[in-house]
Amino acid sequence: MAARWRDTRAKAWRRVSSRRPAARADGTTDTPRAAEHPGRDALARIRERELEAAARALGVSRVALLDYEDQHLDQAAPAEAVAALVREIRAARPHVVLTFAADGGYGHPDHIAISQFTTAAIVAAADAGFGSGAPHAVSKLYYLAWSARTWAAYQSAFKKLVCVVDGVERQATPWPDWAITTVIETQAWSSTVWRAVACHASQTAAYAALQTLAPADRAALWGSLSFYRAFSLVNGGRRVETDLFEGIDGY
Repeated sequence: MAARWRDTRAKAWRRVSSRRPAARADGTTDTPRAAEHPGRDALARIRERELEAAARALGVSRVALLDYEDQHLDQAAPAEAVAALVREIRAARPHVVLTFAADGGYGHPDHIAISQFTTAAIVAAADAGFGSGAPHAVSKLYYLAWSARTWAAYQSAFKKLVCVVDGVERQATPWPDWAITTVIETQAWSSTVWRAVACHASQTAAYAALQTLAPADRAALWGSLSFYRAFSLVNGGRRVETDLFEGIDGY
């Protein structure tokens, strides 16, 4: 089940990923110091290799990247982006899809666009009249839903996540505990997750705090994952789930 879940995550959630350098929380491009900068295209290739290495560490069998410019995804043509995701969903045929919540985590425009495009693509993928290929109905859609404890641990390890968009400062708004529908215990795989995080050397090298992260903070970051079940065709109710595939036959 875990392997299937990780594979689904890679195939559905990460489809609208940029091949360009990632953006820092403050809106600047997350790149090495100028003296070390290998150039934009070279850095994009480095980031792609790092992502592939992280996927291998997690046991993800396939990662696909769509060639969108970092920090400009919200300017992409919606019909084109949604159609590209529909093709991927119909090819992968996942039971479960994970993506960012509507606020993009901390208001990041790219993350918001990913949430919107992915959610729209799930609807379109089930419509036989949309595009080509056999339609596919996703059984469950989840949004990432970090609690106040998780956000506090993340920002102690990295920094306060803030981005300024159209002159307005945006920052993380934790999910209230009562709104979280699903908590997956991942402590047993925390060392694997750490190996995957370490693969992103061009982005994490500057975060020395990761090396000295307190056990409680590391557990808050990687000891469990929490989600909001945006929709499910197979289950419901207020009881907190412990399995993303709960209610799906065969799991």
